[in-house]
Amino acid sequence: MTPLYPLRFEPILKHNLWGGQRLPGFLRVPPPNDDAIGEAWVVSDVEGSVSRVADGPLAGATLRDVLRPDPQRVLGRAAAPQGKFPLLLKFIDARQELSVQVHPNDEQAEKLGPGLFGKTEAWVVLDACARTSKLYAGFAHGTSAECFRKALQNRTTPSTLHSFAPRPGDCLFLEAGTVHAIGANLLIFEVQQTSDITYRLYDWDRVDSHTGRPRQLHVEEALAVSDFGRGPCHPVRPQVIEAEGVRREELVACRYFTLSRLTARVPFRVGARGECRAVVCVGGSGAIEWRGRRTPLRTGDTVLLPAEVGAAVCRPDGDLTVMECGIPHAPAASERAA
Repeated sequence: MTPLYPLRFEPILKHNLWGGQRLPGFLRVPPPNDDAIGEAWVVSDVEGSVSRVADGPLAGATLRDVLRPDPQRVLGRAAAPQGKFPLLLKFIDARQELSVQVHPNDEQAEKLGPGLFGKTEAWVVLDACARTSKLYAGFAHGTSAECFRKALQNRTTPSTLHSFAPRPGDCLFLEAGTVHAIGANLLIFEVQQTSDITYRLYDWDRVDSHTGRPRQLHVEEALAVSDFGRGPCHPVRPQVIEAEGVRREELVACRYFTLSRLTARVPFRVGARGECRAVVCVGGSGAIEWRGRRTPLRTGDTVLLPAEVGAAVCRPDGDLTVMECGIPHAPAASERAA
């Protein structure tokens, strides 16, 4: 069995009518064509879009290939639901607004088919236009199901949602069932459950230039999974820890993932013994060093540290900011009993 090491994957670019042209350059990969690219999936085990290792002895192997022989080598004590890597990491380049949409939770997704999961997610704003960018997250105060349904019929949906002008650095946590939309002129990093189930409620009355028709909506399905108790949703207030020249912001800790932001000019530790972590560079450059192996790290790069790898050292070239995504471990039998 090939020993594991810090893994980089080939990004999977996704065409979206609302997308822009920034992601290929941001990730330093050639654009596949002139189509708008809305998303780049940098770690994925979604059926049909499974990441492939970019370099090293496992180059060309899929994430599922790496996981299959012994999931514990990759995930440690974290669970591998249905044998899949539990998180999807992506960058989003929104030149136009994304649809107003919602995602089911695990229980609701399971009813759609075996092996399907809900979608709880978190966004980190990397770039925004102060004049035009908006995020829509949860319902505005006083919005009832009846009020929202009328707004859908009257095409006034955005007025029923809480919205705000985001700033670079903002983090928003969205549990499954939260109605939301990403506005125009935003660059975002997202971590979410391994799921691609999206129900569109409203698509800004636009027409897909490729088909000449509006995109399909899923109003009844969306209303069935929408949580009218969610909202307004505001940027999280991080717990900040500063020590020895390293600033660590704890952003999200939920049952599906943890998310932190680390900023430093000095070497610092990433990963943890026996745990799986993903390190995503969102500013600056440097390298991840582990057992004499040096993995370059530039803005847009993502490095997965399998549990077998554990902790590593991140060595900045100057100012460096990374997101660190973790997977909570599955409780042992004694913990479940407690």
